[in-house]
Amino acid sequence: MKLLVTGLSHHTAPIEVRERLAFDDNALPQALDRLRGKPGMIEGMILSTCNRVEVAVTTEEDNGTGNMVETFLAEARNVEPAWVAPYLYHYNGRDAIRHLFRVASSLDSQVVGEPQILGQLKTAYAVAKQHGSVTGFLDLVMTRAFNVAKRVRTETEIGASAVSVSYAAVELARDIFGSLQEKKVLLVGAGKMAESAARHLRRSGVADIVVTNRTRSRADALAEDFQGRVADYDDFHNILPEVDIVIASSGAPHHILTKDAMRAVINKRRNRPMFLIDIAVPRNIEPSVNELDGVFLYDIDDLGRVVESNLASRRNVAEQAEEIIDEEVQRMMLRLKTREIAPTIVELQEQLEQVRSGEIERMRAKLGPVTPQQEEAIEAITRGIVNKIAHVPITELRRRANDPEGIALMTTIRKLFRLGEG
Repeated sequence: MKLLVTGLSHHTAPIEVRERLAFDDNALPQALDRLRGKPGMIEGMILSTCNRVEVAVTTEEDNGTGNMVETFLAEARNVEPAWVAPYLYHYNGRDAIRHLFRVASSLDSQVVGEPQILGQLKTAYAVAKQHGSVTGFLDLVMTRAFNVAKRVRTETEIGASAVSVSYAAVELARDIFGSLQEKKVLLVGAGKMAESAARHLRRSGVADIVVTNRTRSRADALAEDFQGRVADYDDFHNILPEVDIVIASSGAPHHILTKDAMRAVINKRRNRPMFLIDIAVPRNIEPSVNELDGVFLYDIDDLGRVVESNLASRRNVAEQAEEIIDEEVQRMMLRLKTREIAPTIVELQEQLEQVRSGEIERMRAKLGPVTPQQEEAIEAITRGIVNKIAHVPITELRRRANDPEGIALMTTIRKLFRLGEG
């Protein structure tokens, strides 16, 4: 059984290429049918995200399988094979297993350690399995990949540090307040940054999110997405004393929160601390606000330094994760070798038995009538000879089942005894 992974990612292809190759969720069942219809294909799975499109297949033999997958991708996405080929990578066997383990563990992601890819990979696996496209060998590899990802996250801190501006903002808020469950948050602005921050806030347990934006409809839409409520943009200053955290990402060309205004807010809060995050460019909050007691103000450069520091930390942790991957790949290869060696032993025994019994039948006419005792003796002698012939290769195969040289020995024995040729 051969495993092959063919695909492209942010490492090899720009966004405009990835967009052309991406599969819509509704198109996956039909695409899986087309993939399995290719000659020699046994199993198939398609992973399609904003940063990668990959096809994993199993075949009996790797006879031009990579080219067939290239053709499949080109046909399925209506592009020329020659256009897509330069962006593609191909992994097979051990390298394919390593690649799938690294993808699942987020070591191949644009942001190392991000958690989304594991969920996306599990979804792709579930779709293929429900569709009957993952049934055996690939199922075994993917199940192990998910366990490896869990081990990497458990044994390293690869996912512990904030590596996006919005995530860093929320993590800083948690450092200041501890639990965020009882905190009230005001989002000033309703763009992508605000949306990302709202998502992280929800995951951190914030239940009360207020959104304000110069365009009311966008504030309404964001508030609805995250079960929040809307404050009128012209009056949002009035609710500031009730708010613990402000995330400002408005497109306003001037400061919408000044030091004087925030001094009045802190007085009304009786000096209870406030956390202000200004991720707007130009800045929404007057920098001198940070001089007030009880106010913690961070701008996008502050958060950028946090992110860069955490990225460096993740890169160091990734080295530990790579060691785990190496260990798990070796373990997986040994397991697969054991699975391949066992059938070889059975085939060898069966072939030698066929030779033994065939030779006895061929010689019966020359032997003439034999007594039951003689029949027993013939069986015992010939079985003894066959067992002695088989003993050394079978013993070596079993001994080397967990040895990297086991596959080479198995291949040699299969050739010597011509196993699998009948």
